[in-house]
Amino acid sequence: MSTPLSVVIGAGGTGGHIYPGLALADAVRRAAPCAVVSFVGTERGLETRLIPEAGYRLHTVDMIPFDPSLGARRYLLPAALVRSGAQCRSVLRAQGAHIAVGMGGYPSAPVILGARMAGLPSLIHESNAVPGRANQFAARLTGHIAVAFDGSRTHLRGGAEAVTTGMPIAAALAGLDRHALRGHARRFLDVPEDVRLVLVNGGSLGAARLTGAATGLAARWRERSDVRLLIKTGPAALEETRRELARTGGDATARAVPYLDRMDLAYAAADLVVCRAGSSTVAELAATGLPSVLVPYPHAPGDHQTHNARVLSDAGAGVLLPDHETTAERLAHIAGGLLADPARLARMGSAADPGPHAHAADLLAAEVLRITQHTCPACTPHTSRTSHTEVDTTA
Repeated sequence: MSTPLSVVIGAGGTGGHIYPGLALADAVRRAAPCAVVSFVGTERGLETRLIPEAGYRLHTVDMIPFDPSLGARRYLLPAALVRSGAQCRSVLRAQGAHIAVGMGGYPSAPVILGARMAGLPSLIHESNAVPGRANQFAARLTGHIAVAFDGSRTHLRGGAEAVTTGMPIAAALAGLDRHALRGHARRFLDVPEDVRLVLVNGGSLGAARLTGAATGLAARWRERSDVRLLIKTGPAALEETRRELARTGGDATARAVPYLDRMDLAYAAADLVVCRAGSSTVAELAATGLPSVLVPYPHAPGDHQTHNARVLSDAGAGVLLPDHETTAERLAHIAGGLLADPARLARMGSAADPGPHAHAADLLAAEVLRITQHTCPACTPHTSRTSHTEVDTTA
């Protein structure tokens, strides 16, 4: 291969697909410094902000979710898929792509279809214990599959030949030493060292159930000076949550934020996290050894978040709490009991098995190079990357 490696990654919708895609992009650039990496997504997801902010180029295409709740609109899916697949074929050709990678979620399926149309190799990565519909479809179009968890193999066509890479996570989390960073993290978040910090993380868009329960818990604990809550609400619920905390006096104990740009500092500062069980979150918790109360999203396809959560709860690194049981009262009992038992928290942290997750991005990048047989002589070691901050729309 005499030209720089060109990789196009399909990732979008929520952070659960975007952040692993960004981790892969960074790993590809580490392995092949001359590589040109760009993304395909839609105009409706978080990719329109997160990918350009990370310094990568984003091409947007027309695609609708693989979601049975669409009702009659689901009949539009085949036509939308063909149209967006053709758009992706154009992007791949314009980028001079050598490979397309789908990270799961509905924006990634068209890029795999587009690669098939263009006669290019492709690779999909399945991040959940139970695959989503988009990757179940995409697996029929490629002979190259990587998985985060061995259990997902049986749910994918060709899964028996899949490579287990783990879940790509950001380098800052893959090598995180929570104890070494704790002092700095506490100062950054203005949390005294003698105060227990509970991080409530509903994911990139927030989770109404978790935010509501945490707000109620803050009201119950408003007189306590030994504990703090940091509630990541997502942008939509921020103002309402702040008003409720002020109304109940919970703001004496809790702080609501729309998102957290420095998850490494949030994890290092926290003693316990209450969170959904998306695959990225589970991988991050396994890699960092942070004790958790896991509340799986009950409407996830195939109930995959419950399967994800059991990876930690079965190991003793987390407590699984069903969504319908997640109330302020239950959180007070479970979280309060854990915070009062430092020895148990330490055991939970030690029980977390990092598995391959800390190295998953590099393993997946190596698979990209293997498939493309990349031997570009133009690659010379350097640490910078060209920043592409524009967002292209392919009609």
